[in-house]
Amino acid sequence: MATPSLRSARWFTRDDLAGFLHRSTITATGVGRQALDGRPVVGICTAWSDLVSCNFHLRGVADAVRRGVTRAGGLALEFPTMSLGENLMKPTAMLYRNLVAMEVEESIRAYPFDAVVLLGGCDKTVPAQLMGAASADVPAIALTGGPANPAVFRGRELGVGTDLWHYVAELRAGRMSRDDFAELEAASMPSVGHCPELGTASTMAALTEVLGMSLPGSATVPATDARRYALGETTGERAVALARNGPRPSDVLTREAFDNAITTLMALGGSTNAVIHLLAIARRAGVALGLDRFDELSARTPVVTNLRPSGEDLFARLDAVGGVPGVLARLAPLLHLSATGVTGRPLADLVHRAGAGSAAETADETVVAPLERPFAATGGIAVLRGNLAPDGALLKTSAADPSLLSHRGPALVFDDVHELAHRVDDPDLDVDADTVLVLRGVGPVGGPGMPEWAQLPVPEKLLRRGVRDIVRISDARMSGTAFGTVALHVAPEAAAGGPLARLRTGDPVVLDVARRLLAVDIPDREFARRPPALGDTLPARGYQGLYQRHVTQADQGCDFDFMALDGAEPAGDSADAIIGGWHGGW
Repeated sequence: MATPSLRSARWFTRDDLAGFLHRSTITATGVGRQALDGRPVVGICTAWSDLVSCNFHLRGVADAVRRGVTRAGGLALEFPTMSLGENLMKPTAMLYRNLVAMEVEESIRAYPFDAVVLLGGCDKTVPAQLMGAASADVPAIALTGGPANPAVFRGRELGVGTDLWHYVAELRAGRMSRDDFAELEAASMPSVGHCPELGTASTMAALTEVLGMSLPGSATVPATDARRYALGETTGERAVALARNGPRPSDVLTREAFDNAITTLMALGGSTNAVIHLLAIARRAGVALGLDRFDELSARTPVVTNLRPSGEDLFARLDAVGGVPGVLARLAPLLHLSATGVTGRPLADLVHRAGAGSAAETADETVVAPLERPFAATGGIAVLRGNLAPDGALLKTSAADPSLLSHRGPALVFDDVHELAHRVDDPDLDVDADTVLVLRGVGPVGGPGMPEWAQLPVPEKLLRRGVRDIVRISDARMSGTAFGTVALHVAPEAAAGGPLARLRTGDPVVLDVARRLLAVDIPDREFARRPPALGDTLPARGYQGLYQRHVTQADQGCDFDFMALDGAEPAGDSADAIIGGWHGGW
């Protein structure tokens, strides 16, 4: 019989009606009775779906994990969750991140798992799984899906989003023909896997590794590489060890681990979406974290990688020069090296091995630079505040036009994305290179779900004049693959009564990144007296209504207000509901 220390033993070792039902349910699937004797039960949480190319290959990866679990003496039981993919889900996959986080948490809590392997690819899937695992606090280890093979268009390797946004601008400016654009489409997205540039999926894969929730070196291995399946086996083996001896997510997701992840985010020039996800995961783990900590760490952390959209290379290029461990070796003086992850070893051990192994590979400094010769002196994301964003906004400085980081110009306000789409390319639009485009009413409540609409297009009339970037402001998000001088995640959002709702077209807007300022240059009393231009957002029915009533703002991670640990007692173990003896139902 299984050792009492295993959580699953409470289901399968009982000599009563409950034990009979539990064992019979498993043997009915073709699993032999002996497989339940003393073996840790490892859940494989998979986001596989035909609808999401980022996650399409995870069925095969799950098979590899199963082999590893079996080889290590465990029993693997696979279970699905909703699969989140930004391309096809409308209005945005972010609307459903919290739903999947709840699904993951409750599936782990309700079933007889001693440990769980989390398999995800597209960007909202991974944070959702980490949020759920943090709340359930059963030993867990993640394996991300890996970057897709790059498209090749006219001899150049392309990312999925970064290069697409560039070519769309060329098409709108009349510098690319429709036939050329059709040729681009025929070449695009040649394989499964997540975006191959440093979008949100690649960023979150890297940060999952830095948090200590996945195996070292796993984030950058391409989705189609045989090593990813070998990683699946190794991850399965490690899950069995976690089931027996831990650590649990609460042991891994510490304040020091989050500091390391934020430092790496800034050094990579990673996605602004990662800020929201780290805030949400931290709240689930009971770690106090706010935007100010991101800004503090950004100020002392240089950008040391040359990855699109901030730089030139694709994410898999990092794999060739030591992967995420190679980056951490460069960042060692800025990291908490005592932090321990699912390997059970301190980060210092990993950094030492990575530094010794990757020094020669990165000697040219074209992909990963040393701290003393970085690509940028400070981190890739700045936190802004002011009378337009009293609770904060973000700007990805590493992907912005440096000449626009101190700017003053008149606002041109759009109240929804359909108005923007209808008007932005109007040749009579009153806009010039100094204009500040504003899209509001598209935050967590207003979107709903805070869609990736903040990367407002540069108006066609400006593109045709050679203008490639202007200042833009929104309470929405933007793709991690996008670029430009965009102040986004404005909090509180307009639909929640934030001051962005009182901004009018023509108002003078001031952006000063050095002063961390985002403001309208109007006396505060006058601005405060203005009525908001947007009416109240009426919550919808069903899940969307629940979301709009309970989602927090961007500066708090956009999780539900009832899901954060924040001193509340964690939910009990569902195994406590097992009734002993010879009475009871299912």
